[in-house]
Amino acid sequence: MSLPVENPSIPAFVLVRPQMGENIGAAARAMWNFGLDRMRIVAPRDGWPNQSAVAMASGAGRLLDEALLTDDLPGAIGDSTIVFATTARSRDLTKPIYSPEAAMRLAAEKIAQGQRVSVLFGPERAGLENDDIARANAIISVPVNPAFASLNLAQCVLLVGYEWMRAVGDVTAETTEMAGTDWAEAIEIEHLANHYQDRMEEAGFFFPEHKAQSMRTNLRNMWSRMPLTRADVQMMHGMLRQLVRWKMRGD
Repeated sequence: MSLPVENPSIPAFVLVRPQMGENIGAAARAMWNFGLDRMRIVAPRDGWPNQSAVAMASGAGRLLDEALLTDDLPGAIGDSTIVFATTARSRDLTKPIYSPEAAMRLAAEKIAQGQRVSVLFGPERAGLENDDIARANAIISVPVNPAFASLNLAQCVLLVGYEWMRAVGDVTAETTEMAGTDWAEAIEIEHLANHYQDRMEEAGFFFPEHKAQSMRTNLRNMWSRMPLTRADVQMMHGMLRQLVRWKMRGD
């Protein structure tokens, strides 16, 4: 059997004897979330095509339409040069064991060298059998609660897919949505600090005298610690002006 023409720059995710169509569809969604569309399905229990899988895929149906369907595992991994098997249990097989993160880093390196990578995911009830794992070059073991190590098929696909995206994508660890404003410049913070210090002076806040200077310094230090935007600065000026107006009306 000839294997389909696929994008060799991403790993193939191979679902081995999956049992429920819903889980196949959910796995397709999880794959497509992270730009993975090389799905291979080995001997699905409920036959193929599967309408439950189509319904669950919701937007990722193309992966199901283009998935390679095979009767056995050798037919699904015949073009692979490195195969990872996901399992949470010790199998008494001598193989390197990787975390999902390390495995996908290695997968990215191998693919960059022109090799083809596949990742095996076992059936929902008991996972991959030893005969399946014996055909893999390495194991992926997800660090989970040893008292409850069972992962849903789609959950496992999602975890490995996420680590693939981290390995090859430009993932930003932290960002801030500025919502139509910019960070305040130092001169704007300086004017704000002076505004508050002047009004606090007028209100007699810096008392007693021997503590006044340290209080001024602490107040100035507080402003410099705060990540203020220009909108924040304008609002803080406006709040103080309104408080002063309110006090004057009260007098």
